[in-house]
Amino acid sequence: MLRIFGRLSSLNTQKVMFCVYELGLEHELVAAGREFGVVDTPDYRALNPNGLVPTLVEDGFALWESNAIIRYLCAQHSRGDLWPEDARERALADSWMDWQQTQLQRALHPELHSLSSDPGRFTPERIEAARMRCETLMDMLDSRLGQVPFVSGARFGMADCAMAPPVHRWMNLAVERGTYRAVEDWFGRVSQRPAARKTLPAGARHGS
Repeated sequence: MLRIFGRLSSLNTQKVMFCVYELGLEHELVAAGREFGVVDTPDYRALNPNGLVPTLVEDGFALWESNAIIRYLCAQHSRGDLWPEDARERALADSWMDWQQTQLQRALHPELHSLSSDPGRFTPERIEAARMRCETLMDMLDSRLGQVPFVSGARFGMADCAMAPPVHRWMNLAVERGTYRAVEDWFGRVSQRPAARKTLPAGARHGS
């Protein structure tokens, strides 16, 4: 059986579980990280030397890094659907997944993350700088979604699984936000999917 080590308060675990639910895969979510421990044990470090969540284990195969897990699951279980077979279509989806991990998610942490988890940790100036960085990135995403209905392209796919949790986090932060009509339309549709209802809480949960 597919096993995912993680916790639903973790944005990275949310991304993977969103994909798992989209694919309808039989699975076990093993509580790990922060209050659940596990990640510092020798057995876990043998699976994931980073000691972070999530980690996937399937038939003796272990994989870490959330977007790598999403790609694997989609390639293994949804080739031609969530995993585009066209190389260029897949490459575009890949590029947005990398952007989500290296740009948007980094911009959300640690300053904006601290607004709920550790108020007062950062100066208002640092928080404002992080907010403005997110605004710039959301402009980029809005431009993409003004051209295609989904981050992945013409249809829902692996990049949408990766993008939904950080966008949900951004929309639930107690900060001023610009108007991003294409993003809001996309997220309104995505948030109605059963997988979103199982993974994205009514209010943002916090963790990496």
